[in-house]
Amino acid sequence: MKDQTRVIAALLIGAAAGAALGILLAPDKGEKTREDIADYINDLVEAAKDKAQATGSGIKEYSNNIYDKARSRFSGVADKVSDYKDTAVETAKSKVKDLQDKAESKFEEAKAKAKNGANDLNHSVQNS
Repeated sequence: MKDQTRVIAALLIGAAAGAALGILLAPDKGEKTREDIADYINDLVEAAKDKAQATGSGIKEYSNNIYDKARSRFSGVADKVSDYKDTAVETAKSKVKDLQDKAESKFEEAKAKAKNGANDLNHSVQNS
């Protein structure tokens, strides 16, 4: 951006120098020379304005592109984190369910063994 400012400043300085030289070396009448110089300066000022607007538009477009890229990358990361979270929750639920099933199975086995042990004890007492 500093280079752009230098270019614009150089254009304006050049325009002023050109106008001064034009006045000094002009073969035309003073009024005609002043009109020519004014037209030339106006053309230079318009060119400088156009350059400044183009530079401003370029900067705005560049910043919008950077913003869009950053937003896109952040969105992708957020989606991945959400996916990992969902996967982790599902895995945890699955592990809890597996542990619950195993605990119920072991409880049923223990209950059956206790019942069989009670029946065996009951038979031993009756046979004695």
